[in-house]
Amino acid sequence: MPDAARLQRLWRAHGRSILACAVTVMAAVATAWLGYEFYRLLLQPERIGSVAIHPGAIDLKLLHRMVNAWFAGEPVYTGPHAYLNTYPPASMALIAPVYGWHEPSAAMLAWIVGAVAALAWLLPQLVRESGAETRLERAFVALMPLAIYPTGAVIGNGQLTLFVLPLALAGLLLLRSRDGSWGRDVVASLLIVAALAKPAVAAPFFLIAAFAVGSFRPALLICAAYAALTLFAATFQPMGVVAQLRHFFTLAAAMSVAAGEANLHILLADHGLTGWIAPASLAVLALLAVWVWRHRRVDLWLLIGVVAIAARFWTYHRWYDDLLILLPMLALFRIAKRSPASDRLDLAAGTLLGLTLAFMLAPGGLYLLPAPWNRICVDVQVLIWLSDLALLIVAAARERTKEAVAARPGDRLA
Repeated sequence: MPDAARLQRLWRAHGRSILACAVTVMAAVATAWLGYEFYRLLLQPERIGSVAIHPGAIDLKLLHRMVNAWFAGEPVYTGPHAYLNTYPPASMALIAPVYGWHEPSAAMLAWIVGAVAALAWLLPQLVRESGAETRLERAFVALMPLAIYPTGAVIGNGQLTLFVLPLALAGLLLLRSRDGSWGRDVVASLLIVAALAKPAVAAPFFLIAAFAVGSFRPALLICAAYAALTLFAATFQPMGVVAQLRHFFTLAAAMSVAAGEANLHILLADHGLTGWIAPASLAVLALLAVWVWRHRRVDLWLLIGVVAIAARFWTYHRWYDDLLILLPMLALFRIAKRSPASDRLDLAAGTLLGLTLAFMLAPGGLYLLPAPWNRICVDVQVLIWLSDLALLIVAAARERTKEAVAARPGDRLA
C-alpha cells in the first residue's frame, strides 16, 4: 500500500484522538502563554527570578510617544528617537485612536479593548471560514491564533499586528461578496485603509483588493483615502510631505538591515547586497501582483494564504509579525478538509499544517533555544513556510485549470 494511502487510513482510524490531544496541548499552551504576555504587558517586570524579561509594552510606549510627538509638531523623523520612528505619515492618523491618548494609561486601556475586540471578531470568523464540522475541529481552529507564539508576542509588546490582520481580512471577505455596491466597496476599502496603519504587513493584501474582486473601484478608493490621510497627517509636522516621505524611507531602510528575522532585507544585507533591497521588494510585489491577477478567480483563501507568506518575507519584520502565517495555516486547513482524497493535496496540506503549527506553538524557538539551535529552528521554520507557499500555489494552479476547463463551451455542454 502506498505511503499516502497508509497515512490516510491511519488518520481515518486515529484522527479524532490525535485532534483531541492537539486541542488539549494547544489549550494549555494558550492559557500559559497569553497569561504570561498579559502579565508582561500590564506589570512590565524586568525579570522573573533570575531570568531577564523582554520589556513589556515596549512598542505601545514607543508608538504612544511617537504619535503624541507627531501631533504636537515635534520633528519625529529628525528628532532624538528618529531611528525608531519607521511609520509613514498616514499611519500616525490611523493609529491615533489607540496610541494617541495623552495619558499612557488611557492608551493602554484603548489597546487592551481593541485587542480583545480584534480576537473576539477573529476567532469565530476563522472557525466559520475554515469549514470545520465537528466540535473538535472548531476548537482546533479557534485555538490556533491563541496557541501560537506571535499572538502573545504582539500582546506583550502592545504591537499593531493584532489589529491589522483582522481589519485586512474583514475588508477582503467583504469584497468577496457578490454585492458590488458602492456601500460595500466604501466599507471594505475603509477597513483595508485602516489595516495599512502597518503597511509592511498589510500592503501586499492591497493587491487582492486591486486585482481579484472584479472591479478597480475598491483599489481607487483605498488609494484616495490613504493619500488624503497622508496629506492630513503631514500638516502637523514642520517639514513638507515630500521631505517627510523621504525621511521615512531612509529610516525604514536603515532599520530593515539592522534588525528583524527571516526576511528578504536581512538576507540581502547579510550578503552585502543592501543596494538591492528596494528593487528586490518591488520585484516581489510585482510578481505577486501578476500571480494574483492570473489567479483572481480561485478561492479567496488561496490568494490570502499566498499573499500572507509573501508579506512575511518581502520586507522588515520581527517575530511578532509571524502572526501572518496564521492565514496560510487556515488555507491549509481548508484544503485538508475540502480537497478530493484522490489528488492527495488533502494529505499534504494536513501534514504541512501539523508541521507549521508544531513550529509555531508558543513560546517558539527563537528566544527559547540556545544558539545555534535557535537559528536552526528558524531556518527549518522558513523551509516549512516556503513549502506551505508551494502547496498553496499548486492548489491555486489546479483550481485555475479546472476553472479554465469548465469555461470552455464544449465542456460545459458535455
